[in-house]
Parts: sequence; structure tokens; C-alpha cells
Amino acid sequence: MSLQSNTPEALRVVNLLQERNLLPPNPVPAPTPCLTQDLQKLNCSPEVFRCTLTSIPQTQSLLNKAKLPLGLLLHPFKDLSQLPVVTSSTIVRCRSCRTYINPFVSFLDQRRWKCNLCYRVNDVPEEFMYNPVSRSYGEPHKRPEVQNATIEFIAPSEYMLRPPQPAVYLFVLDVSHNAVETGYLSVFCQSLLDNINALPGDSRTKVGFITFDSTVHFYNLQEGLSQPQMLIVSDIEDIFLPTPDSLLVNLNESKELVQDLLKSLPNLFEKTMETQSALGSALQAAFKLLSPSGGRMSVFQTQLPNLGVGALQSREDPNQRASAKDVQHLSPATDFYKKLALDCSGQQVAVDLFLLSAQYCDLASLGCISRYSAGSVYYYPSYHHQHNPAQVERFQKDLKRYLTRKIGFEAVMRIRCTKGLSIHTFHGNFFVRSTDLLSLPNVNPDAGFAVQMSIEENLDDMQIVSFQAALLYTSSKGERRIRVHTMCLPVVNSLSDVFAGADVQAITGLLACMAVDRSVTASLSDARDAMTNAAIDSLSSYRQSALTIQQPGLLAPACLRLFPLYVLALLKQKAFRTGTSTRLDDRVFAMYQLKYQPLAFALLMIHPALYRVDDLNDEGALNINDQTIPQPRVLQLSVEKLSREGAFLMDAGIVMYLWIGRSCHPSFLSQVLGVPNYAAVPEKLHLLPELDTAESQRTRAFIGWLRDQRPFFPSLHIIRDESQLKPHFMQNMIEDRTESALSYYEFLLHVQQQISK
Repeated sequence: MSLQSNTPEALRVVNLLQERNLLPPNPVPAPTPCLTQDLQKLNCSPEVFRCTLTSIPQTQSLLNKAKLPLGLLLHPFKDLSQLPVVTSSTIVRCRSCRTYINPFVSFLDQRRWKCNLCYRVNDVPEEFMYNPVSRSYGEPHKRPEVQNATIEFIAPSEYMLRPPQPAVYLFVLDVSHNAVETGYLSVFCQSLLDNINALPGDSRTKVGFITFDSTVHFYNLQEGLSQPQMLIVSDIEDIFLPTPDSLLVNLNESKELVQDLLKSLPNLFEKTMETQSALGSALQAAFKLLSPSGGRMSVFQTQLPNLGVGALQSREDPNQRASAKDVQHLSPATDFYKKLALDCSGQQVAVDLFLLSAQYCDLASLGCISRYSAGSVYYYPSYHHQHNPAQVERFQKDLKRYLTRKIGFEAVMRIRCTKGLSIHTFHGNFFVRSTDLLSLPNVNPDAGFAVQMSIEENLDDMQIVSFQAALLYTSSKGERRIRVHTMCLPVVNSLSDVFAGADVQAITGLLACMAVDRSVTASLSDARDAMTNAAIDSLSSYRQSALTIQQPGLLAPACLRLFPLYVLALLKQKAFRTGTSTRLDDRVFAMYQLKYQPLAFALLMIHPALYRVDDLNDEGALNINDQTIPQPRVLQLSVEKLSREGAFLMDAGIVMYLWIGRSCHPSFLSQVLGVPNYAAVPEKLHLLPELDTAESQRTRAFIGWLRDQRPFFPSLHIIRDESQLKPHFMQNMIEDRTESALSYYEFLLHVQQQISK
């Protein structure tokens, strides 16, 4: 199938050295696969499931020739506004490969269907002949399972190894002097008090609390006590549970005691002089407490654990950062945290880590506890309740989302693909239980996954191939459910068609995951070289094998025109940049985010969006809930796009900067910031005042709309030319030259030089 005729735009030849303004004015959409109208209409949403190549090469050698990575990016438990749910005693699956029936199977007749993954012919079961939606008989092809690429089944009992577990939440809190000093404890306690009735669960929900410093403290919250009872275990070398039965309690029955504890906790430790942290022992105790039931462990830590098992020493040497061509200590210092995570995973326990700290905490070691147990990592550097209000606001908003978002317990996910394709590497937070089964003790709606694939057998006689991800989990209400996503893509046999279907953003996301792995297993410079070579090799292959007319310049097909820009952005991203300014924990956290953020959020961290906001108007604006949301165009990340007369908003995913030019118009300053002139803009401003002016409403509506599109809360910093944060803003100007990195134009020249060698 030649796709040349109907996709000229993707293959339009672009000379990158001449076309400098490549960024489209609006966000880049995912490419649409070249499928027939009816298949395309049924296909899975790219927000949930997308492939780096929307046209699959027929052979591995064709894929090798294109020099582009083949893989899938997945956001399987995403919050969806519409999700068809099917309750059926029979879940129809292929008898041979166990694929769930889906829109891309073919019905040979009313009684038989052919699997789109292994091609086996299966019988249609009797009860599938009845369609519950149309209430008619004899139209199996109209059932919801065959009409929806994303669907959820309520699973019958054969999908359970044991009765579905209740929602169980255990909070493990650092109460050392350092922790009390940051003031996080009162924010946490208040947040849990505010949201306690919104924790996902049912009448069986259980909660428990452990606090720790140089000893581990448990809280007896048994119904009938007049107040919570604190029990201290000081033998941290051989930790035990003082009263195993009353430490995890039914939330409904003991709610008043839980509320009393949350009100008193911040004061209990306010005078503490304990500086040590026995995190390892606290985690062991928490594991003992949760392992009979499974559940979620939320750990709050503010310093390097320095006592008992899992104790760590500082590995960050600022002097050694001077040369920093290669960064040491990206891998864990001990396997204690990974081993414990694997034990947790085996007992259906996931560990989420909140790290609130001003100094080095060895996230490379601590993060393993979440990585292998399918947890999440949250990081708040220089968190302090007085000195850093922007971080406090971010922590509060993140906590609210964390405590109230959907959760799936004791989950497993399997990804299947059409015969001939195979999956070989997974990226994200999980434990791979068997070759293709991911163990996810908890699954949350904010987690993304990626997989790398190869083509094992030629796909000669196939027009299309399919991929299916099935996530089996227990809902917080105790139901076993299966969420299934199926995606269908065309198979092509010409190199130009492979290029035409390239999804540059998905390629960048997968490349970032691969580069994180390479940094840890080999070295940072290896990973950097590999990313640069990815851009060089794919454009070189395009030039040699897919271009029909040779012409001078650095040429790319239009669909890959942003690839060198994204690769340069990765090289300058915190995870991979060289130079001495990046702290080790910041770098490791950036690597974690690239591995488990869904693609849409990872992309903003790689290539932030820059907007001019001092002249917002209603042209092209969106109207959402009677609110007008301006849509300014996306600007290139270069200082030459800034002007001293303007104000510019940079959205870098987890943080936003509002940069105010020195000669910014007084009307913007007064109507949006509520100050008379530039000199009056406060140094540490992180909130926009709610002024009753059209300009204020427009600006706040736009920033609010950007924030609402993601599950975490980006803090906002309003900065002037002399602000301390200005270097952070400027570091994201990836098209400009820095002391240790090339400008975009220099990088293009380097790529061209390598191609023409």
C-alpha cells in the first residue's frame, strides 16, 4: 500500500538549516494512522496508546534501515470521561493467545470470529449473540466489546486468586528534627483531615500510621480507646509489631481516633532534638504490617537515612562535579531498597515516596523502593513552610490529588501484539513477573509506561497489525475489573511510508526512556552520544534511501522536522545535561519522571512551551464552562523571542515562570500584577492577585487551563531580570548557546557534518 499520494505533508522535504521557525503555533497533534475510515474511527485514543511509528515496517531489516526506534507509549489507567463498562458472565477471549475480543477481529460469520493477534478462528459463545445495548439478538459485531477500542469488564470470579482486597492505606512519616523544621507534617495532617472522606474505598477501608526518627513509633487506633496510643520500638535492628491487630484499623469505625491523631501529631514532635533517621527499619515494620492484606504505603522522608538497615552515606561531592563529563552514583548504593520493593511487590504492596529535602538524600537508592513496587516518587527540593511558599502550595495540591485520585489494587498488566511482533524491554515503575506480565501492586491514573519492540517474523501477508494492553485490577470498592485498550496500525513495505508514519513525540519519549537506562547501565556520555546518533542516523537514512531528489542542506521529512530540536532539548534536560550546576538528586528525579510520566507531561519537561501573555486577546479563544480561555501561539525557546516590553509565560510541566520584561507596559503590571511599575514587582511572587480586570481574568484563566490539563500542580514563579530564578528560566531556552552546550543552529551544523562524512 503506497501512502505517498494521500500524505504529502508528512513527507514534504524540509531544509532544517533554512527553515528556522519550525514550531507550529499550537501543540503538535499525534499523527493519524493511514487506515480506512471505519478502522480509524474505532482506533484507540493516542492519549492512551500510541506507537513511535504509525506505519509498521514489514520486516526488521526495513525497520533497521529507517534507524527509528519501534515502541509503544501507554497511559493505561488514565482518567477517562467516557468508559464503556461491560458486565458479562462470559468474557470473550481467543482460545489460543487469550486476546480479548475487540474492534479489529473479523467475523467469518455470526458464529465464528478470527483473532487479530494470532489468527485463530474461535466460536462466538451463545450469550454473546445477544446485544445488551440494542437489546437485539444475532448481531455479535455490534456488541460494545467490538465497538470500543477502550473498554472495561467487571471480572467474574475466575479472575481472582483470592477475595478482592480492601483499600488499605499506611502512612510512614519522618518526625526527626529535620522533618519538623521543614513544617511538612502539619500540612500533611491538615490535608489528610480535609480529604479523609474522599479516600477511595468502601466500608472495609483500613488506615494506619507509623512515625520514625532513631526509633519507630506505632499508633494503636482500636475502636473503643479514648485516645490514640503511641507505642515505641527502639530495637531497630530487629523490628517487630507491638500489637499487630490494632495498628491497621477500619477507617469508618476508628475515624474519630484517626482525626485525633492527625490533630495531635504535629505538636507531639515539635520540640524534638532527634536528628537520626531509621528509614529502613520503619519500612520493614510497614511491610510487616501491610503484607497480610496488601495496600499502599505512603512514605514521607526529609533527609538521608543514617541509622540501622538501609543507612546511606552522602555520595555527592560538589568538587567532583567540576569536570562532570560523566556523572557518578546514578545507580543505587545498596540493594536494600530494591530487595524490599520486590518483597512488597510479592505481597501486593506499592510504596510511594515523598521526598521533601534541602540536602542530598540519595534518590538513586531510595527511589528503588517505589520503582520496583509500582509506586510514584514526589520530590520537593528545599521544601520549607516559611521560606518556600510555592513548594508548600505544590505539595498541598499534589497531596490532595494523591489522596483522592482513583487507585487500582493487586493489578497486573499484559501487552500483546500480532504474531510476528515481539516486546523486549519495558519502561516505567513495576516488576516484570514473567516475560510479558507487569506486576503492579497499585496502579494509578497518572502513571505512564513504554515498551520497545522488534519484528521477529516478516509481516508480508498482513495489511494491519494490532496491539492490546489488558490491565486486571481490584477497584477501591473491591471489584475485580479488566481495562482493555486495543490499537490497530497499517503495515507498509517502503521506507518512505515508514518515515511518513513517524510520530516524532512518541519517538522522543521512548528515546528518553532508553537514554535513562543507558546512563545507569553504561554512562551519561554514552547516553548523550546515543541520542545524538539517533538524530544523525535517522536523517542520514532518510537522505540516502528515501529521498528521491538529492539536494544540498540538512533535509528531513516534515514529520521529523522537530526531531533534532527535541534531541537537543533532551541533551539540555536536567536528566542528561553536563556541567556542574545540576544536583545529583535533581538529575535522578528528572530521570524518574522521563521514565514514568505519560508522554504528554514528559514532553513539556523536555521541551517547555513559551507564550507571550501581555497582549492576550479573544482571537481563537476557547470557551469552557462560560469562561474564555485565550490561546496565544507557542514561541520558540530562544532569547530573541523575548522582548523587554512584554511578559512571557514558560510552561515547563512541573513549574511555570512568568518573566516580566524591564520595560513591560504599565497597564499589564497594574491590571494583572496589581503593581504600579516594574520596580514594584515583588522578589518572591508566586500567586497572581485576583483583580477585577479583563486582563487579570484572561491571564488567570489561561494559566488555570494549562494547570487543569495535568494531574500534578506546577508552581508559578513571577520573575524579573534580576531574580534568582532567572537562570532556571534561561536554562530552558534550548535554542540558545550555553557555556557547555551548542545552540540549535550549531547542533544542526554538527548533525549535517556527521551525515555528510
